[in-house]
Amino acid sequence: MPDVHARLAERLRALRAARGLTLDALAERAGVSRSMISLVERGESSPTAAVLDRLAAGLGVTIASLFADEPRADASPVSRRRGQRRWRDPQTGYLRRNLSPPGFPSPIELVEVTLPPGARVAYDGGGRAVGVSQQVYVLVGRVSLRIGGVTHRLERGDCLAMRLDAPVTFRNPGDHAARYVVALAADRAP
Repeated sequence: MPDVHARLAERLRALRAARGLTLDALAERAGVSRSMISLVERGESSPTAAVLDRLAAGLGVTIASLFADEPRADASPVSRRRGQRRWRDPQTGYLRRNLSPPGFPSPIELVEVTLPPGARVAYDGGGRAVGVSQQVYVLVGRVSLRIGGVTHRLERGDCLAMRLDAPVTFRNPGDHAARYVVALAADRAP
């Protein structure tokens, strides 16, 4: 997955530049240190899922968008498994794979996540420049999701719809890896 770090670095720089943000401005908006952003933009650090979430929120995009291509008219509507970008969280070992066709203009993004046994991933959930709706569909195992103060226990075949406007924690309470698909749709920018 080394090329995913280079891709993330390139995409982060491009999104920041497109919004006219300096490193300091993004650091302030995202609550991530300037030095961490600089390391990620140079491909010298693999940020945690929580840091990616803060960067995405500060840029007004989803985490999946950080690994995606810019939409283009000639993009293929098909995403082959061998070409789907994967990223592993260095802190928890959770693996995310972008399922959506790269560069294809669509309001929906699909991501598959493999959450190791006992792993816990927490996101701040607030302070987004653009609202995001999300649905989580469990393929294998069990996932416990805490949204704000409410916990939902999901098993294979269960689906949960939510807005990303409160702190969210994903936890695998099982002894085996859990796998789930996340569908995301961002509101139109104001």
